[in-house]
Amino acid sequence: MTASSGNVFADLGFGNPEEELLKAKLVREIRAIIKRRKLTQTKAAAMLGLKQPDVSAIVTGRVGKFSIDRLVRCLDRMDYKVDVVVRLQAAPGFLAGNCGLKRFQAK
Repeated sequence: MTASSGNVFADLGFGNPEEELLKAKLVREIRAIIKRRKLTQTKAAAMLGLKQPDVSAIVTGRVGKFSIDRLVRCLDRMDYKVDVVVRLQAAPGFLAGNCGLKRFQAK
């Protein structure tokens, strides 16, 4: 058994594991907001300024073509703010916790 690094994307050998982890966290929030608000993909698309197939891609986790900036703009359009936390790593090579995402609702 191999111990996890705390980042599944690093464990699977992705080229930019920290970026992939951050995207996954942002997408998780977007999906949760869509679900809480009981939005259809069409209504969510109108709110986010996207096409419905793009919302479908987000909801199903196919986010390869989405940049972190684009995902942050989606959260902004749903009245959520993203704070970036920068901190010293606990140990060299330690991947878990390098990127933080705090949940704040603007309204």
